[in-house]
Amino acid sequence: METFDKEKLTKYQMNDQDIMTGFPTFEDAQNYAAQNLGTLVEVAFKDGNDNPVLTNEAGLVNRKLHFFVEAGPEYKFIHSADPEFREYADHLQETKSDLDGESPEEKYFSNGEVEIAEDPIIVLKNNEFESVTSRERSKYLKQANVYEIGVSRSKES
Repeated sequence: METFDKEKLTKYQMNDQDIMTGFPTFEDAQNYAAQNLGTLVEVAFKDGNDNPVLTNEAGLVNRKLHFFVEAGPEYKFIHSADPEFREYADHLQETKSDLDGESPEEKYFSNGEVEIAEDPIIVLKNNEFESVTSRERSKYLKQANVYEIGVSRSKES
């Protein structure tokens, strides 16, 4: 059973293959590959380019990761599927609520911005919060190299 919206996947054509990216988890990519007779691959988006290249630089398949960003030693990108994301998101919500002077009810019950943002990524610089961005926009930030798990299939006729 799929746990994601197939319509949110992105298809790239490379050589004689269709490469699907945008999986919310590694397991979703595995399931999609099994159901669609595909193979797990790693793709990279480099130099602010939206055209992926096949690679194994980040070792996503071996590490069983679906997404990774490399933007230099001072930057860390925390994807919404990463275990530590919830901790950072809760801290950011609490800090924002304190700055806004919200009551406890507003602070803990009505403020869901980080939770409802689509596929959010928290960007840290030198272990300090810098910004929240999206998976797509991370391709264009900080001269980042963005690695995603993909599924390769023979081109559809």
